[in-house]
Amino acid sequence: MLVWLLLLQSSLLIQSAAQTFRNASYACNNSPDLCSRSYSNVTYLGAHDSPFLRDESTTFSDSGNQDVNTIAQLDGGVRLLTTQVHNNNGALHLCHTSCSLLDAGSLSAWLTEIRTWLDRNPYDVVTILLVNADNAAASDLDAQFEAAAIKPYAYSPESATAVPYSWPTLNELIGSGTRLLTFVADISPSATAPYLMNEFTFIFENPFSVLSPSNFSCTPERPALVQGQTSAAVQSGRLPLMNHFLNIEQAFGIQVPDIDNITVTNAASGPIGNLGDAATACTAAYGRAPSFVMVDFFEHGSAIATVDRLNGITPVGRVSAPVSITQGISSGAMGHAGRPGSYGLFITSIVTILASSMI
Repeated sequence: MLVWLLLLQSSLLIQSAAQTFRNASYACNNSPDLCSRSYSNVTYLGAHDSPFLRDESTTFSDSGNQDVNTIAQLDGGVRLLTTQVHNNNGALHLCHTSCSLLDAGSLSAWLTEIRTWLDRNPYDVVTILLVNADNAAASDLDAQFEAAAIKPYAYSPESATAVPYSWPTLNELIGSGTRLLTFVADISPSATAPYLMNEFTFIFENPFSVLSPSNFSCTPERPALVQGQTSAAVQSGRLPLMNHFLNIEQAFGIQVPDIDNITVTNAASGPIGNLGDAATACTAAYGRAPSFVMVDFFEHGSAIATVDRLNGITPVGRVSAPVSITQGISSGAMGHAGRPGSYGLFITSIVTILASSMI
């Protein structure tokens, strides 16, 4: 009963927003200039691993990719939210690599937060990218969207197997109430959940595992069909997703965010590896600005300003996220203020197991 009431409430809010949209001046995604643009002709700032935080709630986990939660990210201008979905004892949870490493709760709870934000912000278009780590069926993912009462917002493409000739404008998405676009890596097309779009049918990505500031590249890496072929990727009509976050590799090959270099990595200009120069390079390589620019700790440096530059806008109505970077220790396994982070606990467990096996 509660789900149906929430669905009814969301439907009424969508209808009300659509009517207001037809009768008032407005800013789409914080700018009137974006309203008439095609979804594919806008650059969206992405929060890499949006729900995985490095803060008190996770004992300053080394695996955290953001300082502030998803709602604060959205308020601050993020419009692409990414996460990993894992099967945790039969329930779909948001887990970083492993649910024993960092578990951010159920997928439906996170979607409910996003739905509540969409309810409050009727002129914003949001994109979700789910990494389907344990190959959940479309029906199982669909049940989570149903439980969150967010399905009325979901956009469904005309074809699940081909890039559209043209994407709707932000105006059209807002007017129809379908302001949530969901991509999944990977998933088979589903007639019962057509809004769950297979990522690599519609998007191509540059390399995402980068350990040196000098190794950022615009060359497509995924999907395999266009790997290493920039021209083919662009001509396919897929939307360019530009990954721009730096990792460090620790014991057992585990990669965690490089906190020490975050202000350079997210900078508008400056030393090698900065975001602004990378965005300019990828714009030149693709003959267009990237559709998505994905970063860690988005509020540090100039990530949102770089995306505004790519869009050519001066934003309105945006709330700045508090800058609260944790005291990352790149070379150790300790979290903030010397407390063990989740990586440190993980390493401790591994060492204990190895030691036990030697007794």
